[in-house]
Amino acid sequence: MDTARAAAPLSLRERKKLRTRQALVDTALELFTERGFDRVTLDELCDAVEVSKRTFFRTFTSKEDVAMAPLQDLWTTFLDELAEVRPDGGPLSDLLRDALLAALDRMPGAEWAHRVLLSRRLAAQQPSMDAHGLAFCDRTGRAALDVVVRRFDLGGAPHDPDRLRAHLAVDLLVAAWHRGLETWTADPGTATRAGLAAAFRRACAALPESLALTAHAKAD
Repeated sequence: MDTARAAAPLSLRERKKLRTRQALVDTALELFTERGFDRVTLDELCDAVEVSKRTFFRTFTSKEDVAMAPLQDLWTTFLDELAEVRPDGGPLSDLLRDALLAALDRMPGAEWAHRVLLSRRLAAQQPSMDAHGLAFCDRTGRAALDVVVRRFDLGGAPHDPDRLRAHLAVDLLVAAWHRGLETWTADPGTATRAGLAAAFRRACAALPESLALTAHAKAD
């Protein structure tokens, strides 16, 4: 870890809040996986963690929100990375990819990877979770574009060609992430953070060839 960017020590109150948040995420994913998303009420989740609904809503907006937290944490960290990264004059797509990989490297290892796997399997069965994830992804993509435009002088006006290109670069990053995540989730092996990073890298590497892919009529 870059010691210059190491976070200041958290207060006791902040540490307790983080422990409660993690307990809610872990318990939610466990209960939703065992019994089904719709069969676990918010009251039951709060009782299992021994917190009030008021405490729950200080951190999460819904059951979907707590179930999607592992990946939402990644994208929040990505925005932090993007706000700090120093461009070296290379392609924006590489900068975005590396910022997301840096965020991924900051996630808490095997525990986080397992939570993501549970979350993705639940989302595949629960339309409301998938919709929540898409809405969050859209907000995050727009936030990333705002950071890119502001920090890297890539077109401020809505119809500026550079802004359009930057927007497409963000969209392609998100698309590559989803394809990498999809293949990683489907892998029957042990889910690891390193494996997810490798799947994402492969998806990014396939982007140029996908744009140059030619289409031919299939022979009868």
